[in-house]
Parts: sequence; structure tokens; C-alpha cells
Amino acid sequence: METRKITQLFVFFAAGFAACASEDQAQVPGAEQIVPGATKWNPDGRTMTLLTELRYTDPKGNVWIAPIGSLVDGASIPRYLWSIMGGPFEGRYRNASVLHDVSYGDKKRPWQDCDRMFYYAMRCSGVSAVEAKTMFYALYRFGHHWKFPIKRAKPVKFDGQFVARAEPIPRAIPVNPTEINYARDWIQNDDPSLEQIEQRANTEAW
Repeated sequence: METRKITQLFVFFAAGFAACASEDQAQVPGAEQIVPGATKWNPDGRTMTLLTELRYTDPKGNVWIAPIGSLVDGASIPRYLWSIMGGPFEGRYRNASVLHDVSYGDKKRPWQDCDRMFYYAMRCSGVSAVEAKTMFYALYRFGHHWKFPIKRAKPVKFDGQFVARAEPIPRAIPVNPTEINYARDWIQNDDPSLEQIEQRANTEAW
């Protein structure tokens, strides 16, 4: 019985890693891999705590880490998208959502990189291209973004170096479900690249 459980666990993780071999990898060099983390619900019923380190290596070889003890609540993802993906901590979205929450909380890298990481981590976890690209569009269009100012910035240490502390970018744009639905139809019919999605989101945003 114990051997059977171990075998089932191995198959589960093997299936997760095999999902990383998506069509996107043919376009971007590097070895993509997710080392899953364990989480637990907190007594408040809306936040989770990471019990083990969650690590993701994206297609370019960049390593993203959500450390033990990270507190996440899915707030980095517009709530409207939860109706599309079934909640940020459910099924195939969980690892990508945790990594995205932590990266948005840290603000140590450009938000554009964090959103791309989220897209590739979703694809690596088996989320369909249409769903992953729709969420990427929504985050690019409606997400809570930041910038790294050149002047008057208090430095923060990142990767052994001091970099400018991020400042939030004021965005008075509420999430528009109709726009997201139109974008989803466009993505489903035309299969645009991430660059094309970014261009559309930028054009509509400003």
C-alpha cells in the first residue's frame, strides 16, 4: 500500500514537470521547471502560508523563489479572473499564483517580468494557452504596477546589489469584464504572441 502511494506521488510530480514541455518552450531557450511548494490555509480563511519553498525556473533560466513562510492571498490577480480560472489557489493555477503574489509583494523586478513569469508558470503547470494569455492580458491591462524611479529612491538589496525601491503607479482603471471577454475571443481566434497582447493592452490602457 505504501509503495502504491509513493508511486502515485511520483506520477503526480512527473506529470507536473512534463507539462512544462509546452509549445512555448520551442520559442524561448532554457529549461523550465517548477519545484512545488506546500501551503496551508490560515484561520482567517482567505490567506495561505507557504510551508516549503516554491521555486520556478522560467524558460530563460531565471529563478523565481517564494520562500517558506510567504503569506499569499491571490490579491495580485484581478478578482474577476477568479471566475475564469476557478480561484488563484485551485488546481493548476496554485503554484503560479503563489509565485506571482510573492513577486508582486517584493517588487524587486519589473512588473512586466513578473507577469510574463506568471504566464509561463501557468503554461508549465498545464493551464491552456487561451486561459493563460487571457490572464496575462488582464494583468497587463488592469494590474497594480510599479516603477523604479531614478531620483529620490531609497535602495533595496536584490541579488547582492542595491537597486532603486519600487514606487506604485497610480491606476484609476477598474477591471472591465467586457474588455477581458473581447480579448479572450481575440486570443482564442488569432493566437497572438505575448508582445501583441502587450501592445493591445498598452493601446487600450492609455
